[in-house]
Amino acid sequence: MLLNRAKIEFYLTDLETPIGKAINLTIASLVLLSSGIFVAETYNISRDARLEVRALDTCILIIFTIEYALRLWSSENKLKYIFSFYSIIDLMAILPSLIGFVDIRFIRLLRWFRILRLLRFIDSKFLFGTISNEDGVIFTRILFTLFAIIFVYSGLIYQVEHPVNPQNFGTFLDAFYFSVVTMTTVGFGDLTPISELGRLLTVLMILTGVALIPWQVGDLIKRLVKTANQVENVCSSCGLGFHDADAEYCKRCGTKLPVKSLQP
Repeated sequence: MLLNRAKIEFYLTDLETPIGKAINLTIASLVLLSSGIFVAETYNISRDARLEVRALDTCILIIFTIEYALRLWSSENKLKYIFSFYSIIDLMAILPSLIGFVDIRFIRLLRWFRILRLLRFIDSKFLFGTISNEDGVIFTRILFTLFAIIFVYSGLIYQVEHPVNPQNFGTFLDAFYFSVVTMTTVGFGDLTPISELGRLLTVLMILTGVALIPWQVGDLIKRLVKTANQVENVCSSCGLGFHDADAEYCKRCGTKLPVKSLQP
């Protein structure tokens, strides 16, 4: 039992072995598929198509629920896991559907946080293993983080405004457009929320845009300045492509670098 528990915990967090990669790639794909289903449901699709996508979403929900239960069961410190960041994101991803029979608006809103489950892989080689340039990794991480936050805000503002303001927030694309122009503080004013909760979300979008975008761009600039004196020298072990000119060992995995890294 202990061995099985340890194996399950290992494979659910492992991103190196074939089994671990397959499990986590499947989870990431299901997160993207589930997010696509939510977007599709905001459009005027046929009744049969709507039933099919809902059935598919139910299957995904069952898989996510089993995954959460396995992570909780295999965790050594269950209390620590329950209150961890990723566990809270996982729980928010399944909670709205599990208690969907309760007509509570804020519970239904939580389903848009499902895209944030992809943040589990953002600091690993799982998504960025093929990018050898560290600047490219940072840039990709910034773009993904911004997209995930905009996606969540778009889902929230759509869920809030569509029932009371369908002429302006008819589809997810309308909400996505509004989120982008709001978070970038462009504010064209052609779409305006009318509910109190919608206006509150708009304020949060503006504050998030003002705080997040300059911080992320600043992080990228600092990284560019830091790596200005680096040279291309691909590590034979992990594939990292750029290191300091005088580096003898890879800063990621510690493997000895080719002698050319020592040349002027």
